[in-house]
Amino acid sequence: MARVRYGARTEAEIAAARTASSRLPDIWSTGVVAIWETDPDAVAAVLPPPLKPTDRPLARVSVSKVDLPGYPLGAGSFAVAAAHDGVEGWYPLVMPMTHERALIGGREVFGEPKKLGEVVVERDGLVVRAFLARHGIAFAEVRGAVAGELPVPEPVQKTDFYFKFLPAVDGSGFDADPVLVHCLRNEKVRRLERITGDVVLRESMYDPVADLPVRRLVEITIGEKTSDQRGKVVERVDARALLPYIHQRYDDPAQVLDAPPEGSA
Repeated sequence: MARVRYGARTEAEIAAARTASSRLPDIWSTGVVAIWETDPDAVAAVLPPPLKPTDRPLARVSVSKVDLPGYPLGAGSFAVAAAHDGVEGWYPLVMPMTHERALIGGREVFGEPKKLGEVVVERDGLVVRAFLARHGIAFAEVRGAVAGELPVPEPVQKTDFYFKFLPAVDGSGFDADPVLVHCLRNEKVRRLERITGDVVLRESMYDPVADLPVRRLVEITIGEKTSDQRGKVVERVDARALLPYIHQRYDDPAQVLDAPPEGSA
């Protein structure tokens, strides 16, 4: 009988897949990052407990194109500064990806708030434009001109915070207590340039980042970098405390209550 491809894989095949994923070479991306001070009350409002605001109310948008051979990827993130148990990092509200493969792993393994979207980085000489778009709306755009080289920073470890959960089958909350994930990234930069420009946030009912306005621009940069990542579960989270924030993950929060008609597949 010909092999049934939906059938179980052998232990050797599973081991080979794990080995291949653990030996990936450095994958470099070109990305634009903008950081600004925003409304401190807005930052506090979007942070599910036990995350807390940092001393400085920062928001950040990053827009990158990733050099995957034969599989170019656009990857973006809109995040606010947050702290947990003495650790400072970033809490992403939305992470648009241009391919399903990048979306699935991040959402299912780490709990990242990834969604399919448009991610564009354009450079023409010194002129740079980068944006994140979904549903036809470029909800976050960075534009400007390169103003000079910056010193290449030392390798650094950065932390992102995610909540990993599964909505309950009966629509009553979660199937199990959610977990808070610290995602640790070791980042290396090989080139960095300063941009003089601005950040434009456009109204979108699906990605309402305009609620975190630019009060004072801190910096805009464009650079070439690579990073790895590993996650760790740091604690179980009170389901009742997280439930009011579940809409952050979905375009239509009612969809988590959808149930198929009886007898359907």
